[in-house]
This record gives sequence, C-alpha cells and structure tokens, in this order.
Amino acid sequence: MLSIFLLELNWKELLMGHEEWSFILEIILRTAIMFLTIIIGLRILGKRGVKQLSIFELVVIIGLGSAAGDPMFNKDVGIVSSVIVFIVIILLYSVVTYLIGKYKKIEKLIEGTSICLIENGQFSIENFKKENLGSDEFFAELRLKGISQLGQIEMAIEEISGEISVFYFEDSQVKYGLPIMPNSLQKPLKYLDEEAHYSCTFCGHTEMKSPGNAGSCRICKKDEWVLASNKKRIT
Repeated sequence: MLSIFLLELNWKELLMGHEEWSFILEIILRTAIMFLTIIIGLRILGKRGVKQLSIFELVVIIGLGSAAGDPMFNKDVGIVSSVIVFIVIILLYSVVTYLIGKYKKIEKLIEGTSICLIENGQFSIENFKKENLGSDEFFAELRLKGISQLGQIEMAIEEISGEISVFYFEDSQVKYGLPIMPNSLQKPLKYLDEEAHYSCTFCGHTEMKSPGNAGSCRICKKDEWVLASNKKRIT
C-alpha cells in the first residue's frame, strides 16, 4: 500500500506547489536581491538598530523581515513593492528616532523607561508586578550573573532593552537575603523551629525570627518564609 501511495503521489506539487521548476532560478535571484536590500537597510539603521533592540526597533526589524521574506519565494509579490515597504519603514524609523531624541515624552511613550526591580536586597513589588516577568525566569538571569541570594544586590534595574543591570553590595555589606538557587523556595515555612534570619518568599523581605508561628510579612502580608542566606558572591 505504501509503495502504491508513493507512486501516485504528485511529487512536483509536493515540492514546488503550483510553481514550475524554472521558478527555482527566480527564487535564487529574488533572495539575493532582498538579502542585499536587508543589508543596505540595516546599514542605514546603524549599529543601534541591530544591537540590543527596544520594542520600537524590534517592530522595525520584524517589518523589514516580513517585507523581505515574501518576495523571496512568492511569485505574486513584486520586488519593487517590497523595496517601497523597506523605504517607508526606514523613513518612519528615521522620523520617530528624531522625535525620540527631541522629545522625552515621545521617548517614554515608544520605548518605555528603565524600572527598578530590586532595591536593598528585596523586590520593589509594585514595579515587579508591572513587568511580564516570572520569578523563575528572573532568578535564572540573576544566577547567570553569579548571584545566589538577594542580599548581595544593592539594586537591579530592567533596562528598556530588557537587559537586567545589577549593582552589588561590597562583600563587607552583603546582608541576609532570599536564596534564589534551584529548589530553594520549594518548601516554604509557616512554623519555625529555630531562631534565624528568614526571607519572605514573595517579596524577599528578611528579618530575624524566633521559633514558633512565622506570622505575616510586614511588607507584603504573605505568610510563607524560607531560611535566608548571607553567602557572598564568588567572582
């Protein structure tokens, strides 16, 4: 049955759709032209347009990619129309970039602003809620910077590019903080067996606690705690 199916299969339609084999040469030519157009476009945009992308720049790159992709293989899409799309996008980019440099309000509206996520070893809760960040994803980024607990961090800022900038306490100033190693938050406590420093699993607030009922965090009012860590960064 399989052999009969393979024999009856229209290989040309499977591989080429409704195009003729001669269209392969046209695809190669179209792709080469659009590839050169992309290079020219990115050169005009400059280094800022291809390094760490803001939301606005990402939209520009996606627009250029969409304009370049279709004419590479779609016979119904003319190259001239795609080049016009490129020119319009680049002109819009230039105009908006000028406005961003001239007016701060437009810059904030289009590109957003940097935002503080951690201050003095604990989360800036209201700011963190505004960002579409999962705690596991955020902790993974911090671990990549050699951070094992929040008490090592004086301030962490999410830049408009999405990158996280971290400013550290000196080793002598490192305090107890919420541990962020894998599985460190898996078993939160509501009843404490020993006197020690404990961190709120929600906001990172840390304080010395006595044995007994852990109570609620005075910052976020949550009631789950883990044993805090005062480890220093290893650099």
